[in-house]
Amino acid sequence: QVQLVESGGGSVQSGGSLRLSCAAFGSTYSSYCMAWFRQAAGKEREGVAAIDSDGSTTYADSVKGRFTISQDKAKNTLYLQVNSLKPEDTAMYYCAAVYLEYCSASWWNSDNYDHWGQGTQVTVSS
Repeated sequence: QVQLVESGGGSVQSGGSLRLSCAAFGSTYSSYCMAWFRQAAGKEREGVAAIDSDGSTTYADSVKGRFTISQDKAKNTLYLQVNSLKPEDTAMYYCAAVYLEYCSASWWNSDNYDHWGQGTQVTVSS
């Protein structure tokens, strides 16, 4: 079993940056496919980025070139660097994990993950 705790959200102006963190507790972090999702008010949860246990990454088209997912296995921590933020990036951001060495082709589907954090809010003003 793994527990996930996000931090790093906040309120920024359009064009600003944040670094979101997700600390993992209670299991061997390196054996999981890890991902970031977000959910805006009134919308469905959407996959933002995912990272395999070997460090291979994948991104949603809407964030490519602006967001970077990374991990520090020594610290059991997942990161999401979010740059060039836009008002449409406003959402609750969640990290998620599933016990797989490699993320599936449908990494963007929230049904494929069985561990979730409580979320951290990102608000971008124009």
